[in-house]
Amino acid sequence: MKYEIRYKPAFACLFVTLEPGEQVTAESGAMVSMDAGISMKTEFSGGFFPAILRRLFGGESLFVNVYRNTSQRPQTVILTQSMVGDIHRIDLSQGPICFQPGAYIAHTPGAKMGIRWAGFASWFAGEGLFKLQFTGSGRVFYGCYGGIIERQIAGEFIVDNSHLVAYDPGITMNIRMSGGLFGSLTSGEGLVNKLKGRGRIYLQSRSVSGLVGFLRPKCR
Repeated sequence: MKYEIRYKPAFACLFVTLEPGEQVTAESGAMVSMDAGISMKTEFSGGFFPAILRRLFGGESLFVNVYRNTSQRPQTVILTQSMVGDIHRIDLSQGPICFQPGAYIAHTPGAKMGIRWAGFASWFAGEGLFKLQFTGSGRVFYGCYGGIIERQIAGEFIVDNSHLVAYDPGITMNIRMSGGLFGSLTSGEGLVNKLKGRGRIYLQSRSVSGLVGFLRPKCR
């Protein structure tokens, strides 16, 4: 399997070339186009019950699509995301990874899709009670709104809500005010996400909720 991410960083698309018999799994609705020698099969994302939990309490899609090359020559499927932004890859050889709702795009064989309890702090922040988690081997492709910032944290780290895209499972989160009551209400920051632990985090440089807040007054 070969892949190439084109049109970075604002309008990234993932081009996956499958050899005969190879396959790739993608989020529902992620396909832009595919060669005629590729077949598509729809499955529950991670199994029936995890898919239901992911849909009801995580805000994710119920299904994923499996694209398989059934021809005798290389075939290409093009995948993308609905947001304007970049696409990146995570190798699961570095360890498991959790994704915020809407970030996942596709994964290769060997990557195991599951769910992880995120806690009431995540739900209070509007990010759902469960997070999508990948373990095993292989690669996972994910997208963001804007560009990706990768950080290694050790201890505590503060992130503005809706900028966190992915993180190591050992990192915990807690929602709190950005400052005192008056400062939180007047600074425009409101609530922030206090991360604690050691490991990788991936942030997006733009916020969808920030864009919505910017556009709302102009649509009246």
